[in-house]
Amino acid sequence: MKYVFNWLCTLLLAAWLPAAFADDFLPPEQAFVLKAELRDAHTVSLHWTMPDGYHLYRERLSFSGPGVAQPQLPAGQRKFDENFGKEMETYYAALDLNLPVSGTAPFDLTVSYQGCADAGLCYPPVVVTYSVNPAAPGVLNAKVADAATSVGPATATAKAAPPAAEDDTSLAQRTLQSGSAWRIGGAFLVFGLLLSFTPCVLPMVPILSSIIVGEGNVTRKRGLLLAGAYSLGMALVYTALGVGAGLAGEGLAGALQKPWVLLTFGTLLFALALSMFDVYQLQLPSALQSRLTASSGRQSGGKIIGVFIMGALSALIVGPCVAGPLAGALLYISQTGNAATGGWALFSMATGMSVPLLLTGLSAGSLLPRAGAWMNSVKKVFGLLLIAVAIWMIGPVLPVTAGMALWGAFAILCAAFLRTGEALPHGAGLGAYAAKALGVVMLLGGLFELVGAASSGNDVLQPLAHLRGGSAVAGEPTAAREGPRFSRIRTVADLDKVLASTSKPVMLDFYADWCVACKEMERMTFSERRVAAAMQDMQLIQVDVTANNADDKALMKRFQLFGPPGIILFDARGKEVPQARVIGFMPPESFVRQLQRTAS
Repeated sequence: MKYVFNWLCTLLLAAWLPAAFADDFLPPEQAFVLKAELRDAHTVSLHWTMPDGYHLYRERLSFSGPGVAQPQLPAGQRKFDENFGKEMETYYAALDLNLPVSGTAPFDLTVSYQGCADAGLCYPPVVVTYSVNPAAPGVLNAKVADAATSVGPATATAKAAPPAAEDDTSLAQRTLQSGSAWRIGGAFLVFGLLLSFTPCVLPMVPILSSIIVGEGNVTRKRGLLLAGAYSLGMALVYTALGVGAGLAGEGLAGALQKPWVLLTFGTLLFALALSMFDVYQLQLPSALQSRLTASSGRQSGGKIIGVFIMGALSALIVGPCVAGPLAGALLYISQTGNAATGGWALFSMATGMSVPLLLTGLSAGSLLPRAGAWMNSVKKVFGLLLIAVAIWMIGPVLPVTAGMALWGAFAILCAAFLRTGEALPHGAGLGAYAAKALGVVMLLGGLFELVGAASSGNDVLQPLAHLRGGSAVAGEPTAAREGPRFSRIRTVADLDKVLASTSKPVMLDFYADWCVACKEMERMTFSERRVAAAMQDMQLIQVDVTANNADDKALMKRFQLFGPPGIILFDARGKEVPQARVIGFMPPESFVRQLQRTAS
């Protein structure tokens, strides 16, 4: 596992390094120099020159005007383009075209083109209009030259080399774009394996353990078969949901993280936790078991089908947990419509996530704890883990005080499980003393959380901070003490209005009530003294995409965002600073550097 992690970190570093040296990009009028000349009454000559590292797209060239015919475009250099997610023909260094025209009356010729920098920046389309008089050959001067400064649709969105905050998502996209099925499958298998040790997947281990243990005397073969059925159910659901969401172009993360969905799934996880405390026996309803058994013709087959269904349901329960590789895969599918490749990637990732489950099944005859005191302790630990995940899942949609109360009660429950109130027996070992110390810490922490909740606290990590009146550092800016204040916008028009009238850098924050990382950014990053001080000189605007309505989708599509959190930074002229874009949670130190990059 250590070597796999090191290998992944190396890949992430390799993905990030180009961005570190790609801070300086030419403006479009210098990156793509266009000269136009009317050679005769029937021919307009167009000549582009591009410096090293810049290219034009063949299919992004267009020409319009009365009597304007389409020119014969030369073949370009074919390459898979990461910005558009498909193979495209490109022109490097120079491009010469002869544009046929007809008619004798003056007219306006409009030329549109788009290009990108090899370092990762994709420019919006450039539109140039010339006034042409067929009776007066010579050099043509641009009537209107508009290098679009606002980001357009997804296929024409400015896209910088990925910053450090979005390595796993962009790495996942680049892996998909490589085109190699084996490479894609292998990489996403590793992604899934790493994700299997996160709170999104780990709670499935005790669920599967209870099913296998409930079988009685299970052989390794039988345990592996049950685990395989359970894992296959999870994998197929992840694949189906991912491909379906990608083809529909919808944010599955947003749909699965609506408040009522989170509360429902959190309740299900809590119900599963109760089975770990022997409140009830975890199994399929008897009526469903009977139907499955009858349809299969034998009990063993019916049991496997039942376990398959439980695996599928488990995947739905942990669906609100969204990770970078999954987001990257879904974004790729939605942009390219390549459901086969995206589906294969998601299936491979789900298979990697299932490795601990398969090992659990394979170890049915030896590693799973047997009935007795040890087994009961293990089950209770798993039950506590499920409760913690349930609280973590529903926390973003609850009032802060309610979340503090739940975490306080959970900490006290952990202290009770560790028997904190009982005296240690004579001759107790080091482990018993360590457990006792942990129990005392959990008990005190739980009491602090309850006191904080009862006194209207607002920070789970610092439950009593609001009781320290007048503790602000002398000379500290007011914003650093109170946190930044955002103005809300709702539509693309609102954003354009702000950018057009601004005289200082602008920070656009994409937020949602169900977004855990958004809350972490507010609590851990925005409130940090250095960050808040740096944000004082910026105009702060925020869009709440909790409802995920048409306006929300239009704003996210404009910046190719799959969902929150996402922070877009603009300079004082209202132009985005692509290299400073922040996707996902970012700690204060790194975020301050992004703000400084915008200011410079």
